[in-house]
Amino acid sequence: MLRGVDLSGTNVVVTGGHSGIGLETTRALSRAGAAVTVGARNPDRAAVALAGIERVEVGQLDLADPTSIDAFATRHLESGRPLHILINNAGIGAGPLVRDSRGYESQFATNHLGHFQLAQGLLHALRAARGARVVNVTSGGHRLSDIRWDDPHFTTGYDPMLAYGQSKTANVLFAVELDRLWADEGIRGYAVHPGIVVSTSLSRSVPEDDMRAMNLAMELIDESGRPIIDPDREKKTPRQGASTSVFAATSPLLAEIGGVYLKDSDISPLDNDPKPITFGTTPIVVSTVVPHAIDPLSATRLWDLSEQLLKA
Repeated sequence: MLRGVDLSGTNVVVTGGHSGIGLETTRALSRAGAAVTVGARNPDRAAVALAGIERVEVGQLDLADPTSIDAFATRHLESGRPLHILINNAGIGAGPLVRDSRGYESQFATNHLGHFQLAQGLLHALRAARGARVVNVTSGGHRLSDIRWDDPHFTTGYDPMLAYGQSKTANVLFAVELDRLWADEGIRGYAVHPGIVVSTSLSRSVPEDDMRAMNLAMELIDESGRPIIDPDREKKTPRQGASTSVFAATSPLLAEIGGVYLKDSDISPLDNDPKPITFGTTPIVVSTVVPHAIDPLSATRLWDLSEQLLKA
């Protein structure tokens, strides 16, 4: 993906860039010459995972804590470095109901609002790059739910998968509106579906037995618990999953394109007749983008809602 690409002098921020897809993204960008700052809730643990990778530093970042996000952004701005690439990679998924200090549902707060606040806080550095990209790692799980405009924080009827789907839809809509608003300043937005990667900390909040049962039902692991790798069916290693993030962040093919949903290092077709995601003997896991995730009116509405929630 990066053959022949020289990223010397390029500054990158990767949230959660110390595990799973994020770690492979960090490795690839560093190998091409970029200087990478990894945002992590536990910097010491992240530093261990990143040991030996050149031009990498770690900053404390808790995406569920607005104060932590502001501090991370301030440290970067005070460094005076332009920011060429921001990869909003970190995320949580499908766990029990947890609320942050503001009372916001944790998947929406972490996966979307935290990254929204981070991008806003780093806007000056993105502008200074005079050509920057913001990459939101989303999921085919966006098909599970549109934004629950009347109850985004699940004050009633919490469903972990619907909450995950809403947060992933938000990742896509955020990229769409960011690109509309900031493209004239040379900042482009992308949403990336990495594929289905078993070796990830995304579902660390899900009980181990439940996670194993889900992976078996989706035929992601065999009876011995070993990952089933089948890229043609979107079952990928972390390195394979990271390839579309790296494509979004660096490919010259996207130089004049933004606000799009990418999968398999390409722009996804639009699925106007979305089928439900199902699990079982013959799981249906479809990841092409559906209309509610790229609707421009919804993208603007979500941006406005996100600003209001950050001010509350």
